[in-house]
Amino acid sequence: MGLRVLAAMSGGVDSAVAAARIAEAGHDVTGVHLALSANPRSHRTGARGCCTIEDSRDARRAADVIGIPFYIWDMAERFQRDVVEDFVAEYAAGRTPNPCLRCNEKIKFEAVLDRALALGFDAVATGHHAKLVDGVLSRSVDEGKDQSYVLGVLTRDQLSHAIFPLGDSTKAEVREEAARRGLTVADKPDSHDICFIADGDTRGFLAERLGSAPGSILDQEGEVVGTHQGAHGFTVGQRKGLHIDRPAADGRPRYVLSIEPVSNTVTVGPRDALRVSTITCVRPVWNGPAAEGPLSVQLRAHGEVYGCTLVEEGGELRLTLDRPATGVAAGQAAVLYAADTVVGSATIAEAA
Repeated sequence: MGLRVLAAMSGGVDSAVAAARIAEAGHDVTGVHLALSANPRSHRTGARGCCTIEDSRDARRAADVIGIPFYIWDMAERFQRDVVEDFVAEYAAGRTPNPCLRCNEKIKFEAVLDRALALGFDAVATGHHAKLVDGVLSRSVDEGKDQSYVLGVLTRDQLSHAIFPLGDSTKAEVREEAARRGLTVADKPDSHDICFIADGDTRGFLAERLGSAPGSILDQEGEVVGTHQGAHGFTVGQRKGLHIDRPAADGRPRYVLSIEPVSNTVTVGPRDALRVSTITCVRPVWNGPAAEGPLSVQLRAHGEVYGCTLVEEGGELRLTLDRPATGVAAGQAAVLYAADTVVGSATIAEAA
């Protein structure tokens, strides 16, 4: 007997094909588009942004082609609180958040899943590129599109009610299948960047909400080498847009090494100074099988993977990397893997 499945349909090709596959497998599928913007734009700008009126119409057309019921759920207020306001608050605190990860955690697999289960659905299906077998999350076959990292924050219970139908397919195969099925989104560009900052100007978005707060840019010796209009406009590892008044004595480029929100200062230095080998993480989530054999960690979406050893003490994780990493920022997620299987995740607190 088939399951009652709620298919989250963004208006893109991945979620449309995921819904089609679940329906074809004999499950009772209902499509839902999440309206996450209180004032949606009528049109996308290329591949930037999502949650536009165009996206909701694309999702509805896909549901009609598949032959499943379709609804729009207004999640704008919850999204504003749990994703947008969290994003702004994290930057204000000198941390670098990942809003896609927070959206998966708080919206798609908390708010939506809770409502789906209350309405009698058995599971929520999405178009994420990741494998999920018997509640165990692992990487997609398409390494370039793998999204297991941004799903690494989900709990075992949430994963037990999730379906990711695309984990065994490449993006090219998904687009080909969409065309065969007559889905008009087959060639629609992927959404990227931060969906609620459609023009891609993160610094401008933050300045509008946090205001101007002039401060100093310091070198590693504490000398003032420039000024800024708000420490919230920077992230660890950033090189461009620093507007430094004095070049380094050796002529090498400078990078953001640290952000101190209390003193409103940004410290810069050479790329070598970004190298860290030890990372302390908080709020661990163990959502996979007990690790047997070597562990690895991924520190950003589509970032490099590092072998590591792990010590857990007092609710914190201390990761020692097998080689130095650069640009590791507090607030981002460290997702742990055993081979290609997700073991768990935690939030980066500091690195050295």
